[in-house]
Amino acid sequence: MIVALGILLFGMTAVIGMLTFGAALSRTALLRTSAAASAQAVVADLTETLFPMSESNGANAAGSAASSDAGPPIEVVDRALPGMPDVTYSATARPNPEHPLEYRVDVDMSWTSAGVHRAMSFSTILVREVPFGERLRRRFVERREVPPK
Repeated sequence: MIVALGILLFGMTAVIGMLTFGAALSRTALLRTSAAASAQAVVADLTETLFPMSESNGANAAGSAASSDAGPPIEVVDRALPGMPDVTYSATARPNPEHPLEYRVDVDMSWTSAGVHRAMSFSTILVREVPFGERLRRRFVERREVPPK
């Protein structure tokens, strides 16, 4: 009887250890997924807002007197991430000398998790162009074409 209880105790200890290890792996996977989703949300936000619209004179494809174009990048400092107010980010854009419409964007994200301040940095390449939402609005709401670059 004592041997059987010893084997049972040994088996239960192994199972509890595996459950603890599985919970830790699950937590790590959740944090990595959250970080990836946050980084993707930052890139999506920057794609829509980094290059503000600037009015330029001239004729567009429809022949109107003024056409809108994407202007130079803005400096982003400690902007709250939409949908995740506890995550803030800053972004700096540098033009590619070989391709003037391409920009290397260095992003610094920061947040607090479990009382600990955390940070992450990454870089991406964005193209200076009319944002997707603005192109859709022009095409389907205003019924005009956006001139290609």
